[in-house]
Amino acid sequence: MSDRKGRRGDLFALRAPLPRSTAFVLGLVAPALVLGAWCVASYGGLAPPDFLPSPTEVVKGTLQLFLQYDLGSAVLVSTKRILLSFLLAASLALPLGILMGAFEPINRFFEPVVAPLRYMPISAFIPLLILWFGIYEKQKIAFLFLGVFVYLLPVVVTAIRAVPEELVQTALTLGASRAQVVRTVLLPSALPEIFDSFRVMNAISWTYVILAEAVNPEHGLGYMVELARTHQKASWSFAGLLVIGGIGLLTDFIIRTVSRILFRWREVES
Repeated sequence: MSDRKGRRGDLFALRAPLPRSTAFVLGLVAPALVLGAWCVASYGGLAPPDFLPSPTEVVKGTLQLFLQYDLGSAVLVSTKRILLSFLLAASLALPLGILMGAFEPINRFFEPVVAPLRYMPISAFIPLLILWFGIYEKQKIAFLFLGVFVYLLPVVVTAIRAVPEELVQTALTLGASRAQVVRTVLLPSALPEIFDSFRVMNAISWTYVILAEAVNPEHGLGYMVELARTHQKASWSFAGLLVIGGIGLLTDFIIRTVSRILFRWREVES
């Protein structure tokens, strides 16, 4: 405990947590610097407005998008697409990843097909997805599904394999069946790490949603970004990016909160 307190006192101690007040202040420094540089460049006339709009113009653009172009509905449409595709990807990646991590023959069977997908740019699948699903809702859901699935599956496999072998052998020694070991040892042990990976998948989804909605843009945040491009409104582009970033941070906070509630025992142990 004393070592931990000593490490807390050292600002640059390896992997040591910071006091909350220090962490809070440090977390504000970089955003303040970026905002300050933005204000100097835009209000100071160092960059033309159509290249770098001022914060005031971005706020006006955001309000304009909300009031005149129904940005709120666009956020809901994109959120619904991400949720649906995420649920579909998780419903397939979780059971398949658990089986691949627990049983080597299943891993050997699927790995040659699944592994190359991780190295292929997801955007390269857009023409094929248009061919298979058209240019409407199914194509967008399929694209987001693919983007999450190829990254979530190896995370599940790795989390299952990272469970200490001693736990598995102890359960088998006590008479547990293989199915019981999977259900009562592997899955509960791996679940916190899998759930944490949802934060990364959430970030990937919000990154890919603009690409997914760039095809036949009619609704969603991708449509708003396309609207900014066609009207050549830099302030609208900034507004769209800020809204996406804000939603990403909000959903990340929700996932972290749910993780803390579901896996409270991890914090007790640490």
